Amino acid sequence: MDLSLLKELNRALRERQSVAVVTLTRGVSAPGMSVGDQCLVDPAVGSALMGPLRLSGAMVGQVLEIIAGRESKPLHIRTKELECDLFVEVHAAPPHLLIVGAGHIAVPLASMAHLCEFQVTVLDDRPQYASQTRFPTADQVRAAPLVTTLQSMRNVGQLDRHTSVVLVTRGHQHDVDCLTELIGDDLAYIGMIGSKRRIRAVWELLESEYNLDRSLFGKVHAPIGLDIGGRTPAEIAVAILAEIIMVQYRGPQAAMSMRG
Repeated sequence: MDLSLLKELNRALRERQSVAVVTLTRGVSAPGMSVGDQCLVDPAVGSALMGPLRLSGAMVGQVLEIIAGRESKPLHIRTKELECDLFVEVHAAPPHLLIVGAGHIAVPLASMAHLCEFQVTVLDDRPQYASQTRFPTADQVRAAPLVTTLQSMRNVGQLDRHTSVVLVTRGHQHDVDCLTELIGDDLAYIGMIGSKRRIRAVWELLESEYNLDRSLFGKVHAPIGLDIGGRTPAEIAVAILAEIIMVQYRGPQAAMSMRG
């Protein structure tokens, strides 16, 4: 691998950014390119960087689609000018977990999510709770207004279909405000803490006072987490993270021992 390409790949991995290393594996008619040539495609730039392999804009677009799918795969290119086979090796950024609310459940949840290689952001409007001291393994801890911060995160692309959001704020109204802000987004997962009775009250409120379509409520995992009977903050955090992972991999909600 070209040294400059390797350095750029290492930088992207350190900064937890999605990139792909593209290798020419076969060139039936690929003028100026040799089998084994490589380049790095960075979605943040939208073009091929480093290395001797040169890709057209259309080819880069196809690679960007593969990066968005987060799985490495071969790519066959056939145009009037050339025909070749590429292998797109995706180095995907870790999934993002945004925990809104920095209370007693958020602390073990952030720690466990870090162990499971999530990129973890904790948001709370109380500086005494939202601190790096309380969340030493979190990638980012933000002490800021909730709704406006969610809006700014969306504007810079930090709320996407690889982002899971957990609403565990200190109060019912804060959860409702954040949920109404997020419910229309294309997120990997959104879950909200609360009893079944409280959740029913939230749905009624959102429908009657916020005029939200009830069909949107199916996107929200509430009450949050898998039913494992947990009671302590750490046990509840396990249930929440287990549900996020289950949704991420589209896994069945069943014990391993119950499978046929």
